[in-house]
Amino acid sequence: MSLTRVASVDGLERERRGSSVSSHQRMSFNPFNDRVPPVNRKTSVVSAALQFEEVSKQKRLLQVVVAIIYCLFAAGIVFGYAAIKPVLIDEGVFKNLCTPEEVEQHTTPCYQQEIRLNLMFTVAAVSTNVAALPIGTILDKYGPRVCGIIGSILLTIGALIFSFASRVNSGDLYTPGYFFLALGGPFVFISSFQLSNTFPRNSGLILALLTGAFDSSSALFLVFRLVYEATGGKLDTQRLFLIYLVVPVFIFLVQVFIMPKDSYKTVSEVVKDAEEEINAPTPPDVSEEEALEYRERRRSTIAEVSLLLDKSTNTKRANREESKNSKSGVWGALHGYSAIDQIKTPWFWLITFFTVVQMTRINYFVATIRPQEQYLLGSKHKAKVVNDFFDVALPLGGVLSIPFIGTLLDHTSTPFALGSLVVIATIIGILGCLPYMWAAIANVCLFVVYRPFYYTTVSDYSAKVFGFQTFGKVYGLIICLAGLFNFLQSPLDAATHIIFNLNPIPVNVILMSLAVIVGIALVSFTYIKSRNMKREHLEDEAEGASETLMPNPNGNTYGT
Repeated sequence: MSLTRVASVDGLERERRGSSVSSHQRMSFNPFNDRVPPVNRKTSVVSAALQFEEVSKQKRLLQVVVAIIYCLFAAGIVFGYAAIKPVLIDEGVFKNLCTPEEVEQHTTPCYQQEIRLNLMFTVAAVSTNVAALPIGTILDKYGPRVCGIIGSILLTIGALIFSFASRVNSGDLYTPGYFFLALGGPFVFISSFQLSNTFPRNSGLILALLTGAFDSSSALFLVFRLVYEATGGKLDTQRLFLIYLVVPVFIFLVQVFIMPKDSYKTVSEVVKDAEEEINAPTPPDVSEEEALEYRERRRSTIAEVSLLLDKSTNTKRANREESKNSKSGVWGALHGYSAIDQIKTPWFWLITFFTVVQMTRINYFVATIRPQEQYLLGSKHKAKVVNDFFDVALPLGGVLSIPFIGTLLDHTSTPFALGSLVVIATIIGILGCLPYMWAAIANVCLFVVYRPFYYTTVSDYSAKVFGFQTFGKVYGLIICLAGLFNFLQSPLDAATHIIFNLNPIPVNVILMSLAVIVGIALVSFTYIKSRNMKREHLEDEAEGASETLMPNPNGNTYGT
């Protein structure tokens, strides 16, 4: 196989579409042009891809399974708040904030107690998202193993603080304990995304499995509540969170002995790295000896890429990647751009606005499902039934939705996936305003499937559009900004209680309307860009075909 294959694998013969950041430029593997790689480049640009040769299929599979296991027990446990909230209320957490009248009337929970508990969850949810930016930066610089180890340490701190919070009479240790538990989750979760490259053909399925584990991790607090109730409160939060320390210890050990130190890369990404090194600007003041050394390094890079692509296994992988990438319609739109240049584009801001609105809706619903349903259904008993059903359905939905999400992301276009998100979100918004039991159950069923679908689609979009080279920073910033806006949950909660007299419909309608507007803008933009990218790709292929030398009847060749 020749180096012309490089262009077809990653679409490198054309400038990335969808942005005006730079002008059209063709890739060149000419070792004698005026662009040379930097002195401090890595010794081998294909070393990451050759992990597929060095790491056995069995070990890569083991790494994926281990990541799913620890994500199941750590990635998003704080989102099981609705399940553990009754336990905290029963233990009297923040009961000291209740007024004497509320205590006398046995109001459980009282207004300030509910607000404070919800604030604890809001701080945790926001920190989970805001932390994505520094986590992404650490991931890009130091790799997934360091992120996993940091995550295990934070989970240990959180479990210890939360465990002993009940022993502190003055002050609040529950909020910082919940905060550290929330902070440790994304460290182990986001650093696992790169494992989708262990088996590129099934990357969507692997992302769905990881996201399903993230959603299902909320079931841990449901188990805590069931154990608490079964033992009559003898196994309280103090003992349960001491037992939980087994999880961060497990994560630490597998990070050291099993999980990869560096992120896996696909053949396409490695070829893109090679292009950047080969076409790097020439330093203006290099000596003749240094220039010769640069040229030798460029020749070496070309030879490495040729060797990589000439291997039959990698050729098949490259073909599969190319076929799958073409289906998405947006793959490679901003690959090769710096994170700053990517952030300046509508690709970034539209998905960010969409994420801000949807994440606010999701976390607001998780925190307030019981009082919402109590108002809509007019019954505490019915609201408890819906809440109990939600506690079971939330983790179960993360598991059951895995095949659907993986198939959809691997075999349909990104605009179609985003469009599906907007449609489902709109239906959820409508059901959330209907005062019927069937609507409440249907709303929960759709919500628990939508939540993992939404998270997986956003990460899938980020990987396809921005690439894994800047994935940590760009995806981290998206989630970080969304997290900051999640502080709106407290004002929304207060508005529902005070302004709307516990009526959740006005807030739900406002959030649904914003979601529809931003969602339509995002889907329209990605659809138009995907069509433009496809047309430009066909034009490039036609142009390349017209340059092929064709033999004439006399045996000579001619062409353009």
